[in-house]
Amino acid sequence: MVLPGRRTSIVFFIALGAGLISVILLLYVGWILLDWRTGILLFLGVLLLAVTISGVVVNTTFLVREIRRNEQHDAFINAVTHELKTPVASIRLYLETLQTRGVDETKRKEFYRIMLEDSDRLLGTIDQILRTGRIGRARRKLNAAPVDLGAVVEECLARARILYHLPEESLKYQHGPTVTVKGDSDEVRAAVSNLIDNAVKYSGKDVNVNVALASVDGKYVSVRVTDDGPGIPKSELRQIFKRFYRVPGPLARRVPGTGLGLYIVHAVARAHGGRAWAESEGPGQGSTFILQLPIAK
Repeated sequence: MVLPGRRTSIVFFIALGAGLISVILLLYVGWILLDWRTGILLFLGVLLLAVTISGVVVNTTFLVREIRRNEQHDAFINAVTHELKTPVASIRLYLETLQTRGVDETKRKEFYRIMLEDSDRLLGTIDQILRTGRIGRARRKLNAAPVDLGAVVEECLARARILYHLPEESLKYQHGPTVTVKGDSDEVRAAVSNLIDNAVKYSGKDVNVNVALASVDGKYVSVRVTDDGPGIPKSELRQIFKRFYRVPGPLARRVPGTGLGLYIVHAVARAHGGRAWAESEGPGQGSTFILQLPIAK
């Protein structure tokens, strides 16, 4: 099945090629029939040259984008393969141990706990992939309902503390006004959760993440997630919200991820009439991610 975006690109480049061929045919016909009109031929020749150069530039740009897209797809496939295979291999190892060896009750409970965590990790990866497919659909309908954003933030923080075994002081929350947004509660929860997960994962061993909820001009409410992580180069601040994109470097290879979390945040914000962006002073300066949504009237 050809996606709408790809179909549009294919039609555009077919039309461009047909146009170039038409101009060339007109030039040669004009050369035969109108060889005494040097000025017209000169004009057509200059036009052909300009169109040809433009076509080459456009095709080269398209080719470079396709190469980058393929590289991102390959990186995504490798990351997803790792994210799916690792917990499955871990669960299988512990099950084989329980099946073939005598394990005391304390160890047995520990194995069960680890397997449940790996199952949650596996389900989380699958959910990210499925959610990306859903939010990428055109003209999708939201299950809009009033959502208490403060309650959602507290729920996501509690989940992150349990998931990453963090003390309360590692994830600080600055309470804001009680506000309600209108939207899909599941998607809003996924966006907030992805912001917190992203901050925790890139903080390393010493997690120090601050989450703040604040009203903006009485029209919007913002969730600000600040970490003391490696920071982001200014040239990458907009790129990181693209699908499959991860900042190149050794950190991307060391920190697990699929490149979908921030894309989901951006897509959810846009679908709800808000926006999402990142701020950072550069490498080593930490980062702040902001999700801004309109307050329900």
